[in-house]
Amino acid sequence: MKQIDLVYRTAFAELVQRSFDAQFEADFPLDGRFVSVPVKGRNYWYFEYPTEDGDRRRYVGPETDEEITTRVNKHKEVKDDIRERRKLVGMLLRSGGMASPDRFAGEVTKALADAGLFRLRAVLIGSVAFSCYPGLLGVRLPNSVMQTGDADFAQDFAISAEVEDSLPPVLEVLQSVDPTFRTVPHQADKAKVSAFTNSVNYRVEFLTSNRGSDDYTGKPSPMPALGGASAENLRFLDYLIYEPVRTVLLHREGVTVNVPAPERYAIHKLIVASRRRTDGLGRAKRDKDIQQASLLFEALVDTRQGYALSDAYHEAWNLGTAWQEGIQFGLQLMAKAGKEALADALG
Repeated sequence: MKQIDLVYRTAFAELVQRSFDAQFEADFPLDGRFVSVPVKGRNYWYFEYPTEDGDRRRYVGPETDEEITTRVNKHKEVKDDIRERRKLVGMLLRSGGMASPDRFAGEVTKALADAGLFRLRAVLIGSVAFSCYPGLLGVRLPNSVMQTGDADFAQDFAISAEVEDSLPPVLEVLQSVDPTFRTVPHQADKAKVSAFTNSVNYRVEFLTSNRGSDDYTGKPSPMPALGGASAENLRFLDYLIYEPVRTVLLHREGVTVNVPAPERYAIHKLIVASRRRTDGLGRAKRDKDIQQASLLFEALVDTRQGYALSDAYHEAWNLGTAWQEGIQFGLQLMAKAGKEALADALG
């Protein structure tokens, strides 16, 4: 697996920081101030700003997030440098061997990011998230495993309930990208909406983790922070979105996003593959799941992060029989290179 030159890896890291700086300034203009608010024994940053109806607050993030706290302290120093960041993105794509999502996925993700989705600690998942890993890991990955006809976003229910902030109406945000977007009533509860689609069947879906009874799986949960949208309950998702990584999607001037840690993404894909349907579409998605997992196994070992993969593997394996069966099923389908990389990580 070919690694990306150090100069481009360094440029990507700079773009991540500058994009986060710029997003921070856009979210929190200079006429407001940051306040620390205790919630259930932990301190969180909120942004207080004046309106015609009095001061209002927006959720920022936990004080324990050092990057956010640093930005709070340096808020007035942030400068807008969109043009320079666009040049950086272009260089990373043309010369650095990194990857971008398809244009429409990039536009959808940017619109939701600008509306505050990732500030509210949502996580980009699926193949659009996978397109962030070449820059994050510093390796070249094939574009063929990044193409998708949908965009998936996840948020923990407890976070959605506790942040006391919300996106604007999601449908309006999506229609700012494509006016043909419409709601898709959930099959299990027609009054709730967790997915949206447009005239060419591009699907945007919101998901949350199901840690309770299997009776909740496949049913929508109302999500207070998601601008009127609900989220589909899925098993195994809590493992995927635990401690996500902040990075940048290489679209336009760079879009600051949260994505799963690559080692968790890879292990989760093994389990997802085991639960795909057996029709033609299901098999195609399963093949992509396995290929993405295999590539990340190789990338993590090649970049000396096998220890992280080993930890993620053992954590999932120790969660029970269903997890073990899913991992074993996925590994049976995996090519030799991926299996050998995992074996190397596990010693």
